[in-house]
Amino acid sequence: MVQTIELVELEEGNIEQQGCFCLRSKPNSTGYQNKNGWLKNRFREGLKYIKIMEDNKPAGFIEYTPIEHSSRVVFGEDYLVIHCLWVSITGKGYASKLIQQCIEDAKEQNKAGVVVVTNPDTSWTPSKDIFIKNNFEEIARAPYGFELLVHQLKDAPEPYFPSDWDDRLKRFEDLTIIRTQQCPFIDIATDNVVTGADKLGIQATIIDVENREELMRLSPTPYGVYGVIYKNQLLSYHRLTIHSAIKKLRELGD
Repeated sequence: MVQTIELVELEEGNIEQQGCFCLRSKPNSTGYQNKNGWLKNRFREGLKYIKIMEDNKPAGFIEYTPIEHSSRVVFGEDYLVIHCLWVSITGKGYASKLIQQCIEDAKEQNKAGVVVVTNPDTSWTPSKDIFIKNNFEEIARAPYGFELLVHQLKDAPEPYFPSDWDDRLKRFEDLTIIRTQQCPFIDIATDNVVTGADKLGIQATIIDVENREELMRLSPTPYGVYGVIYKNQLLSYHRLTIHSAIKKLRELGD
């Protein structure tokens, strides 16, 4: 039987029907609803969210946006930034197909190139290998394993990470969660840290980032959309279980 492969772009008119890829098994959850609301506000900024469908079933997706509206802490001009890339069916070239779709879009918009932030220590960022396969080049690194890759399309200044990561951490002695709604799992990640902190009698402060300027100034890592700081140290930039949150809080509190 011949399989039907289709790319479906989400937009304000079809998002309720199509929905985003992540957490789709819980469409009534706070995280899922927050993500859909976040997307509706981002489409007008040029964000693209494209799902790849195999026989009308979701097989993966890519999300990318102009760098001036990106949720990743990367400086630069005239680039597209890939936020997320995920495929649930591997070995069929779907990830490369989505990446190439983004590159073609960048060419049509006459962009300088496409940027992505990777990290080998978490599934919350895409894998580096698939981008190297698609002619991306690593150009910078940041603390905690973050890597900056670019697919250059024309001669232009390279994007770059900030260099003041230590100074950012020094601003926060108390337990602080810095977040946006770019990822539907942010809500769960926040609840787990708050619940763990409550068990230890620690009060958590949540900062909901309202704009890119604030994100670029406050985020403790290039990931941007979620960071937990305690006693001037990075607790996490991805989801922890309640048990793991308690363990890390105790370690940093000693």
